[in-house]
Amino acid sequence: MKAWKLDSVGNINFYENVPEPALAPDQVLVKVKACGICGSDVPRVYKNGAHKMPIIIGHEFSGVVEKTGDPVDKELIGKRMGIFPLIPCKKCPACLSKKYEMCSNYSYLGSRTDGGFAEYAAVPKWNLIELPDNVSFEQAAMLEPMAVAVHAMRQLELDSDDSVLVCGAGTIGQLLIMFLLDRGIKKVYALGNKEFQKKTLLDIGLPEEHYFDIKSGDAKAWVKEKTSGLGADAYFECVGRNETAEQGFGMVKAGGQLCLVGNPAGDMTLIQGDYWKILRKQLRIRGTWNSSYLGDDPEAEKDDWHYVLKSLAAGNIHPEKLITHELQLSELEKGLLVMRDKKEDYIKIMVLP
Repeated sequence: MKAWKLDSVGNINFYENVPEPALAPDQVLVKVKACGICGSDVPRVYKNGAHKMPIIIGHEFSGVVEKTGDPVDKELIGKRMGIFPLIPCKKCPACLSKKYEMCSNYSYLGSRTDGGFAEYAAVPKWNLIELPDNVSFEQAAMLEPMAVAVHAMRQLELDSDDSVLVCGAGTIGQLLIMFLLDRGIKKVYALGNKEFQKKTLLDIGLPEEHYFDIKSGDAKAWVKEKTSGLGADAYFECVGRNETAEQGFGMVKAGGQLCLVGNPAGDMTLIQGDYWKILRKQLRIRGTWNSSYLGDDPEAEKDDWHYVLKSLAAGNIHPEKLITHELQLSELEKGLLVMRDKKEDYIKIMVLP
């Protein structure tokens, strides 16, 4: 098969004749139909490397089951699937309490074991989620970032009349806003700094007066104006920078909530003045990581992945509006460089093997 392998840091190569994955009894062979480039793939390729190299990267993907490792699973052949990329150990305390996203000894498709930037991928059958007919492969390849956004949203206690501020309009920020609007929260506000991101937000239903370009003036004053001087009820930090985390402490009201979503770009510090804000306002701060997925558990309908899939199937969510580039498999490196060098506007770059 054809596949991209990260052979070492900064050294990613396209191969025409990689052996098709061998299957364990609990695995299936998925013919990849769509695979999105995640923001985490860029430092993985060009800066930090993966946990194991060489490796086929790519963890946001969907496809069709072509083979099964165990003949008893042959009814899965031909079925359209989304893929939960985290492979839990199912033995640690987090796994035993079904908090698989916090597994302490997990594997991961695309960073710890071969993933989706290839024609085929070996996937544990537990990690498959069957797609309704009206959900496209491109939409399904965005199940993972959508579930990450939903997991963040569900960390906070939100009412329909709350004022909710989202800082950062990248993929996760945009998807978070999409789901907040779908939940019926009308006072959703966004802070961003790119005109093309603003256009996409307006296209998914954010009122223009609910968007503020941080380059245009005093964001804190704007938030006060929008919230009658009180501050926002909730703040989602989707950037991962010290300054955007700091501003959240000043933008939420007394008793407000903050959710830290963005992966940190560097060291994060807490100055004394912000510590005082946390104390005196009695702020509630939550972290969020990955997303909940319960596989074949009877309670699976309650997890983030099924929440997302239900919204997709109902036609309430349109993540495809965020796709700015569609590339062939052989063009993956072009997409990575677009994201690394930021010479073009992009939100979600999709690879279609």
